[in-house]
Amino acid sequence: MGDAGDDITARRKDAHLDLCAEGDVEPRENDTLLSCAHLVHCAMPELALEDVDLSTPFLGKRLKAPLLITGMTGGTDRARQVNRDLAAVAEQFGLAFGVGSQRAMSEDPARAETFQVREVAPTAAVLGNVGLQQAAAMGVDAVVRLVDGIGADGLAVHLNPAQELAQPEGDRDFRGGYAVLRQLAKRFGDRLLVKETGCGLSPAVARRLAECGVKAVDVSGLGGTSWVRVEQLRTQGLAAEVAEGFAGWGIPTAAAVASVRKAVGEGVTVVAAGGIRTGLDVAKCLGLGADLAGMALPLFRAQQRGGKEGAARAVEVVVQGLRRAVLLAGAGTPRELRQKTVVVTGELKDWLEAL
Repeated sequence: MGDAGDDITARRKDAHLDLCAEGDVEPRENDTLLSCAHLVHCAMPELALEDVDLSTPFLGKRLKAPLLITGMTGGTDRARQVNRDLAAVAEQFGLAFGVGSQRAMSEDPARAETFQVREVAPTAAVLGNVGLQQAAAMGVDAVVRLVDGIGADGLAVHLNPAQELAQPEGDRDFRGGYAVLRQLAKRFGDRLLVKETGCGLSPAVARRLAECGVKAVDVSGLGGTSWVRVEQLRTQGLAAEVAEGFAGWGIPTAAAVASVRKAVGEGVTVVAAGGIRTGLDVAKCLGLGADLAGMALPLFRAQQRGGKEGAARAVEVVVQGLRRAVLLAGAGTPRELRQKTVVVTGELKDWLEAL
């Protein structure tokens, strides 16, 4: 049986879903800065659309398109349906899929079924998920059991200090994180992804992660869902007032992608997430240096409106848009798009010069 702590976690997860489904969780002033990145049009691509090959290696598998449906939820009956629907869509389109934080599963093993998606996604690349502070408290062996318990191909460890500080019940001590990630990298190898949660990875942090043996990072930059805003909306009083000032805190997605790629070189897989909404957004991120892109909120909202079919339609629009953008930039693959010129202007140029 679960205890009171388990119930608190479950209630928080459902509150997060309610807010993400309908709430103002994307502050209008936050900007990915992808509007300052411009792919150069090729009027003579010398390619047929069907010749564009979007396939991309990830977690030892080959995705049909460079897209990851990033981890959002788990731990409740409602979350179980979200995970199953979106995992089924990942299977249908040959994408990667991540579950949300498995903290609820670690607190109450009976909640494991809300994270188990292999029945509907037998061949998809699936990521488990745990917070860095939880991983430190649990130990590596317990984390491995969480990942194995859902048959995942790899593990995403999420970094969310800004969100934790906005939670009245959140963590306040973030010491010792690199040592934990060094241990996890030894155990998981190429199966480990370290991700931010909407505030972005700086090149300095990404470089240190690579030195710890981390082979894949998700920059998850500013410009999409603000988890500080989510926490602000679910609390009140002093905590909400303090959190309000940090809903725009972070490194814009476009700046994080380009600067992290430069910092880590070609030996690390870079995932672009944080406000990615269209196939053109994905293409711009690939041009800036990403290997694949992650999406969450728009696919969750599509699932809430139209179930699995609604989410599938949203994914199809993104994939078709990406295919067209790759062709129009004169490339035949995501890797070729990385070699094309991207014109950087405005605030993004300022960010990259500063970083």
